[in-house]
Amino acid sequence: MLNVLETRNNNNNKGYWDIVWDNEAYDKLATQHVKIITETDELVELSFTKMWDITKDHGSSVPLNVDKRYIVRRGVPGLYMYGILERQEDFPDAHMYQIRIAFKLNEDKFHFMAVSDTKQRIMPSQEDRDESRCQVLAFKEAVLLTNPTNPQLKGEVDDKYQYSTENKDNKVHGWISDDDAVGFWVITPSNEFRTGGPHKQDLTSHVGPTALSMFVSTHYTGTEMDVLYKKGETWKKVLGPVCMYLNSASWDEARHYRKALWNDANRQLREEIQSWPYNFTASEDFPHAQQRGEVNGQLLVRDQSLDKQLMQAKSAFVGLAAPAYAGSWQTEGKGYQFWTQTDNTGRFTIKNVRPGEYNFYAWVYGFIGNYKLNLKITIQPGNKINLGTLIYDPPRNGPTLWEIGIPDRTAAEFFIPEPNPTFVNSILNHDADKFRQYGLWDRYSDIYRDGDLVFTVGVSNYSKDWFFAHVPRLIGNETRATTWQIKYELQEVNKAGNYTLQLALAAASYAEVQVRINNPDANLPHFTTERIGYDNAVPRHGIHGLYRLYSINVPGNGFQRGNNTIFLTQTRCHDSFEAVMYDYIRFEGPAV
Repeated sequence: MLNVLETRNNNNNKGYWDIVWDNEAYDKLATQHVKIITETDELVELSFTKMWDITKDHGSSVPLNVDKRYIVRRGVPGLYMYGILERQEDFPDAHMYQIRIAFKLNEDKFHFMAVSDTKQRIMPSQEDRDESRCQVLAFKEAVLLTNPTNPQLKGEVDDKYQYSTENKDNKVHGWISDDDAVGFWVITPSNEFRTGGPHKQDLTSHVGPTALSMFVSTHYTGTEMDVLYKKGETWKKVLGPVCMYLNSASWDEARHYRKALWNDANRQLREEIQSWPYNFTASEDFPHAQQRGEVNGQLLVRDQSLDKQLMQAKSAFVGLAAPAYAGSWQTEGKGYQFWTQTDNTGRFTIKNVRPGEYNFYAWVYGFIGNYKLNLKITIQPGNKINLGTLIYDPPRNGPTLWEIGIPDRTAAEFFIPEPNPTFVNSILNHDADKFRQYGLWDRYSDIYRDGDLVFTVGVSNYSKDWFFAHVPRLIGNETRATTWQIKYELQEVNKAGNYTLQLALAAASYAEVQVRINNPDANLPHFTTERIGYDNAVPRHGIHGLYRLYSINVPGNGFQRGNNTIFLTQTRCHDSFEAVMYDYIRFEGPAV
């Protein structure tokens, strides 16, 4: 194969960096100067630079100084890439919504895509998404293939967001040329330079054939992601390095070349992770291992309902990110983040931390809320900081009377319907990927034809009876607000006490949840979230967006002995995508 990239594209549309900024303008970061940084028998590093000039570039290019680095190493069939982006104090304001590297591969060669062990398939061509060969569905990204060039794909849905992955899992993906038994892979050995923490979802590979390395985006977060850079604010960040890796199958592997190429790409990923942080980069802005620090400690949980018994925070996500408030890492878009998981005893070590100032954050599976250590942590080259034993007191005001779901920041445990058979993508047939099928939002109206969801505590099963997304009802061509009911029984009521409804949301998009107690027609709700969220998790086939928690105080005189009902109304209904996903709901009695 002479060229893995699409030869029919212009040179600036084959493999390139780009930024989406301000009013959806694209800047492909064209540079002015090239310099050989390192040239030895073992590697070559090149630098392509541009200095932003307000007299020439204002309004026409993103206000950034750019240094794009490319490294070729002996014995590694691929290319290492990283960028050093910098804003000076006098640069004008700029929103930078998206920063990425994109590869447009040879369309005649690369037809098989692999994103994970289970998400692998022959893909439609770019031509198959033309109007003559497909039907555009509810939004332009989703199409139904009606006359594809490959007849086996007829009747399938294609949408690039169906192949999204969380940052923590977005490590290797790419394409295979069946004609040549050659693979093209994007390998990301670290997430330290990505935005939004380990659970932020982003694009991988999709029809084109296109392979992406995403650094910054507002996907699955919306405008809450902090990507506004103001005049007077200096900023500098290294994005990458990432590795573009090429491999080929041997004659012995010819019968199972796809599996062999995928396995080899994962082997290379393990090598890259083991080598991180790389010691062959020349820029002083990318610190090597001896120039970084380490943080360790132990995290325990003290739940007030369990006699303040200390529990080990098993498999908790713990990390360092820019100093701010608890949970702020979800929308932090400018700095570096370093995450790991605790072991079975709650112990952790966060390695290879760049010098700088951070806060320590965490969340624990099975417990609501966010943890932040109220201590600014300063990392200096070579230092190791022991935080000792940390104790997280998750939000709780009283004993649990009932609960729905699992506190895991997703809606994955709830009922996910079978897709409409007209709108299926066969790559998503595994149960773990079922939520990414197209059109699941419309299945609510199919299932609940005669009335909205009613959940009876002690009788209903949330995995079967709680729909994964609180969406509007589709009636004809109109969408209507929906009210879900939670019915439960109270043997006794403390009229003088305060009850608490812990309402944890896994996603929200232009939505509003109103809570009423025992009276669905009350003019004023007991509580409203007001309008929240821009994450678009429903149409983009996510099972979560941004996490939110509301601790709602309810006086006991609002309840009665015997049967009670909580009404949850999602009021916004301009379209099917104004919705929330619940993570977990808990009803607590008065403090004992």
